[in-house]
Amino acid sequence: MPELQPIPVTRSPDSGTIPSPFQWPVRIYWEDTDAGGVVFYANYLKYMERARTEWLRTLGYEQQRLRDEEGILFVVRRVEVDYLRPAVLDDRVLVSAQLVEMKRASLVIRHALQRETPEGEGELLCRGVVRIACLDARRLAPRAIPKALARAMNSGE
Repeated sequence: MPELQPIPVTRSPDSGTIPSPFQWPVRIYWEDTDAGGVVFYANYLKYMERARTEWLRTLGYEQQRLRDEEGILFVVRRVEVDYLRPAVLDDRVLVSAQLVEMKRASLVIRHALQRETPEGEGELLCRGVVRIACLDARRLAPRAIPKALARAMNSGE
């Protein structure tokens, strides 16, 4: 099987500057850990999903409403994750989501998960890049991201 090539994390020249990352705090609980006492690798993907969902919510868009009113769904098409250090029970982790590319019917979001340290600095635990497709909710076929939503995502407001 050929090795995956990195997803480019640049935006088209007409898309403007990259908005600041959105951050969402997560506390690590027993249910998040594996037999070794560290966060189970798949749970990092859940944290990234939550950060993207909360980012949309802060922009005024809830996923259920997007499906019901706009007729769209966002689905993950590709994920790349680098696990650098383990998160463990009771850690406070900041999960960031940053839009780095937007096309007509897709997004690329860069994530970083950092442990909050007593000194107030973040220790990078994991980073990932997620490509997301925008689909028509009924046909499950690619569909353009609504213009108002695209503007909100690009401006970060």
